[in-house]
Amino acid sequence: MLKNAPKFYEVAKRIVEITEDCILVAHNSSFDYRILKTEFKRLGFPFKRKTLCTVELSQQLIPDMASYSLGKLTRALGIPMSDRHRANGDAMATVKLFKMLLNKDLDKVIVKDAIKIEKKSNIATNLKDIIEELPSDTGVYYIHNANGEIIYIGKSNNIRKRIIQHFTGTNSKSKKIQKLVSTVTYEKTGSELAALLKESAEIKANKPIFNRALRRTVFTHALYSSTDKNGYVNLFIDKSNREDNPITTFSNRASAKHFMFKAAEDFNLCQKLTDLYDTKTSCFKYEVKECLGACINEEPIEYYNERVDTLIEKFSYANKDMLIIDKGRSIEEKSVFLIENGIFKGMGFFDLNHQINNRAILASLITPMENNRDTQHIIQSYMRRNKRLKIIDLN
Repeated sequence: MLKNAPKFYEVAKRIVEITEDCILVAHNSSFDYRILKTEFKRLGFPFKRKTLCTVELSQQLIPDMASYSLGKLTRALGIPMSDRHRANGDAMATVKLFKMLLNKDLDKVIVKDAIKIEKKSNIATNLKDIIEELPSDTGVYYIHNANGEIIYIGKSNNIRKRIIQHFTGTNSKSKKIQKLVSTVTYEKTGSELAALLKESAEIKANKPIFNRALRRTVFTHALYSSTDKNGYVNLFIDKSNREDNPITTFSNRASAKHFMFKAAEDFNLCQKLTDLYDTKTSCFKYEVKECLGACINEEPIEYYNERVDTLIEKFSYANKDMLIIDKGRSIEEKSVFLIENGIFKGMGFFDLNHQINNRAILASLITPMENNRDTQHIIQSYMRRNKRLKIIDLN
């Protein structure tokens, strides 16, 4: 294999070129970096680069693994590896491992530390240069100041287009961001749901100065149920309360009402019992022969309540164990979101189905995330808007 390989001095210039302004990422990076420095020293060249070690990062972000050797670690995480101990096979496995670590680093320690090291003196002198480096993909973006601190976190289906809006905006916040920005980093998610959840979690974790409004709850109204004196299950919209347990939540009253009208039509529910028609007698739809008469006790209670239960089952994941599968960051990849007993546990990415069929591997792929009212709202809203999502029942 090495017989026909080039001598180090023949590729040294190319190594300098491709690593300039870059950070070397390796599994046990001190070993690889030491070899490079030694070889360059023999050529009389002072080779200096910032390094990141995926062994150390794995120990921080994926604690309690049996082994942190590349082969055993990737096997435990379900990361496929070909050409073991060959440069290309090890490198591609390290890339996939590093992507997983970046995804698990909700506090963005890796990115912020890297920016501090690579801080430039010409702070935001050319915003066009920043824009040129950005993709037109779905994901989360991070606007940093000169100290590497995150001053704004956002989500977009087109990161590049959204940053252009920040850099050309004339409102007060945009102008302040334009003055302070030093660099923009990003994380592709492929899935809009992944981007929404990461944005919400990372704003709470990092508390950027220009995200104050988004630190608060993202919903105001919710759908509730109650049983009336006749035994019919009633549905109604009300302001959300932190202490209650709603079926699903909405960003505003208008979207809640729109949902309720559509649901009443889709599930053939009574306007009176869904709080859409205020009357003491029959509802309007009964008068035009479109309601089966629950409003005046004509329809059997069990028939009507069965349809209400079907609606609740569809739009609430309370007490469910399931996986939500969505788009990934590449054609081969998918994103996965884990719900256990109605509680959002976290999200991750996978390439092969066996990675989610094996519960031990699935657990290692999932980046734990906080379950709160905002995450419930984000997931439920996304499920309402995206009828073709793949849902895997784990019960």
